[in-house]
Amino acid sequence: MVGGIFELYVSRWDFFSELIYQHIMITFIAVAIISVIGLTLGVLMTQNSKLASVVLVVTNFIYTIPAIALFGMLVTVTGIGDKSAIIALTLYGILPIVRNVYTGIMEVDDQIIESAIGMGVTKKQLMLKIQLPLASPVIMAGFRTMVVMTIALGGIASFIGAGGLGKAIYRGITTYYPEMIIGGSLLVALLAIITDFFLGIIERRIRIKVLGRSSTGGKK
Repeated sequence: MVGGIFELYVSRWDFFSELIYQHIMITFIAVAIISVIGLTLGVLMTQNSKLASVVLVVTNFIYTIPAIALFGMLVTVTGIGDKSAIIALTLYGILPIVRNVYTGIMEVDDQIIESAIGMGVTKKQLMLKIQLPLASPVIMAGFRTMVVMTIALGGIASFIGAGGLGKAIYRGITTYYPEMIIGGSLLVALLAIITDFFLGIIERRIRIKVLGRSSTGGKK
């Protein structure tokens, strides 16, 4: 089995490299959209408790819908292809980033905020120069979770006609080709692991810069 997968990579590398590129592009677009929406909503939620309650309820509800069911529902509205996949990935990915932006900002020490207000900073300066920077370790943790989750979920995008490594998995299932299924799955996992590794390095650096330590346990 292992030898067969290796031979498949060698003989069909052009096929897999194209799927990797498609997977990265779909994921990148979804992550970019999620980041803008998530950061904006998270900040607005800190200013409006009613909005915060509504957004958290809605995003939590979406998160409970099985991925394949959400993909299927979107097909009836936006059709098959990358568009539906990106919308579905965006809907799933919003929760971690929204929740962490909101939580991170709300957990900033009240004394720091009061001191800043006492020094005459504006609301905009307070958010951009104090609250967001201090919340950045928590925000980055949510971003890291969201990116890895988006890469993984991208593996089933092919079931609605989208590109990416899910094509290899789907083709392997429909043709009963175990090596193709495992080969595609391993590349999705490898892409997620590599991305998580580099995002983990960035997260630790941000945590050290802001908190003076690399973990919540207090050890550098």
